[in-house]
Amino acid sequence: MQLRINDQLIDIADAPDRPLLGVLRDELGMTGTRFGCGAGQCGACTIHLDGEAVRSCQTQISTIGGRAITTIEGLAADQQLHPVQQAFIDEQVPQCGYCMSGQIMSAAALLASTPSPSDEQIVEAMRGNLCRCGTYVRIKRAIHRAANGKAGT
Repeated sequence: MQLRINDQLIDIADAPDRPLLGVLRDELGMTGTRFGCGAGQCGACTIHLDGEAVRSCQTQISTIGGRAITTIEGLAADQQLHPVQQAFIDEQVPQCGYCMSGQIMSAAALLASTPSPSDEQIVEAMRGNLCRCGTYVRIKRAIHRAANGKAGT
């Protein structure tokens, strides 16, 4: 079976019942996508499926078809961090960092669909991503920074 991950066709063992998260981490060594709760509630495993933020722990291989998968490893382009990644660094968002890849993936999907989100839109889009360290204020600030094109300045 082949999956399109981070703009590359990758062969995987044919196991349609497996969650994508296990394939990414265990078979392909893409450990940037985190295992959190395993029930789709915490957001640590968030990836993009055709640009939409989805929980990879709840996404069965059989449901993917030929759709494009983007992980945190594939978010940057041309040796440049994605603006959300840079804004998270600029705003010093991470503390423990465990949830950050999922937070960044959700934020990037939000900005792709809503380039200038309001506080309310950010809160709604990020609602499913939990941060045990409570860096929500910094996360919101980083998303605004990325939206305003100020990442890296």
